[in-house]
Amino acid sequence: MYDFAVIGGGIVGLSTAMNLGIKYPDTKILVLEKESEWAFHQTGNNSGVIHSGVYYKPGSFKAQFCRDGSRSMVEFCQEHNIEHDICGKVIVATEPAEIPRLEKLYQRGLENGIEVKRISPEEVKEIEPHVKCVAGIRVFSTGIVNYKQVCLKYAELIAKQGGELLLNTKVLQIRQSGNHQILETNVGSFESRFIINCAGLHSDRIARLGKANPKAKIVPFRGEYYELTREKRYLVKTLIYPVPNPDFPFLGVHFTRMIDNSVHAGPNAVLSLKREGYKKTDFDLKDFAEVMTYPGFWKLAAKHYDEGIQEIIRSFSKAAFVRSLQKLIPEVQAADLVPTHAGVRAQALMNDGALVDDFLIIQGENSVHVCNAPSPAATSSLEIGKAIVNKIPQPAHLKSLVA
Repeated sequence: MYDFAVIGGGIVGLSTAMNLGIKYPDTKILVLEKESEWAFHQTGNNSGVIHSGVYYKPGSFKAQFCRDGSRSMVEFCQEHNIEHDICGKVIVATEPAEIPRLEKLYQRGLENGIEVKRISPEEVKEIEPHVKCVAGIRVFSTGIVNYKQVCLKYAELIAKQGGELLLNTKVLQIRQSGNHQILETNVGSFESRFIINCAGLHSDRIARLGKANPKAKIVPFRGEYYELTREKRYLVKTLIYPVPNPDFPFLGVHFTRMIDNSVHAGPNAVLSLKREGYKKTDFDLKDFAEVMTYPGFWKLAAKHYDEGIQEIIRSFSKAAFVRSLQKLIPEVQAADLVPTHAGVRAQALMNDGALVDDFLIIQGENSVHVCNAPSPAATSSLEIGKAIVNKIPQPAHLKSLVA
C-alpha cells in the first residue's frame, strides 16, 4: 500500500513526488512512467528555456509560478551543479505596427514583477548584432538549461527520500476500493491512498479513468524546429523572440541558443495526428478521431483559420519557414538550417473552442489531476509541485506522522 502514487515521469510529476517526500518524509511514494526513461515527452523535447513570466496574464498561475519558478529553478541548478546560463533575451518588433503590442508586453512584464527594459534598435544590435528591428525589450531573467538533467536530479532525490520509481509501467485502469485506489498497469496492480495525475499528453484520459472530469480535452500540437549549422551559430548570441500574437497561444518562430551551444530556430505549431506524433507521418486513428469529433477543435480552427494555414505552410515549406526567420535575422538562408527534433505540446481545449490558457489542476476523489501544463511548466515545475502538494488534503492517517 502506497500513500501517494504519481502517474507520469515528466518534470511536473517528478517535482511533485520530490515535494511530497519533503513534506511527508515518512510516507510511501510511488512514481509510474510508461516510457523507458524519465522526461521522455514534453520535458525531454522542449527548448530548455528558463522563462521569465513576461507573457502571462497578471495574477494567473502561469505568471506567478513562472516568475517564482525561474528563481527557484536557478537556485536548484546552483545547488546541484546543473549547467545553466541566465543569458537574457530580446523580444523585437520588426515593423511599426507591432510596437503597440511590444509596449503592452513591456507593461505586462512590469505588472508581473519582472526586470524588463525598453531598448532601441541600436541597443538590440549591441546584444544581437544580426537582428533587424524597429524596437525591442530586454528580459534579463530568461535563461537556458537542460531540463532532462534537472529531471534526473529530481529522480535521484526522490530515490534518496525512499520513493519508488518505476519505468516501463503504463496505467491501464483505475478503480476504487473503499478509501483506496487501485492502479491496474501492464506489470501488475498498485494500491494507493492518493493519486496525482501528471500524465501530460494523456492527462485528460487518466483523469477520466479516475472518474474526474477535466471539462477539456488534450489536443496535441507538434512544434517543428530547424537548427543553425555550426558555421552559422555566430548569428545568435542569446535568445531572440518576435512580438507574439496575443490571440494565438504560441510565441511565433524564434531563435534559442541551447545549453550545448547549438541554436534552434522555431517552432511552428501544427496539429499532430497522434498524441505522441513527433513526425509528420505519425498517425493514430483513436487520437485523430478524438480531435476530429471534438466540437472545440472546429471552433478553434474557425477562429484561427488564417494563422493555422500559415503554420501548415511553414510545416511543409522550408522556404516559408526561412522567410519567417528572416524577419528577425535577414542574413539567415535555407542552407544555414538543418531539421532537428520536434516536440509535442499537450494543450487543453474547452468544448466551446477556448484554449485553457492557464495551468489547470483539478481535484478528484482522493486524487489531483494536472490537466493543462504546457510551457512554462518546466520553468515552473518546482512551484507547481509545491502547489499540488499544498492542494492535497492531509489524509487522516498522516496526521500522526506530521503532528
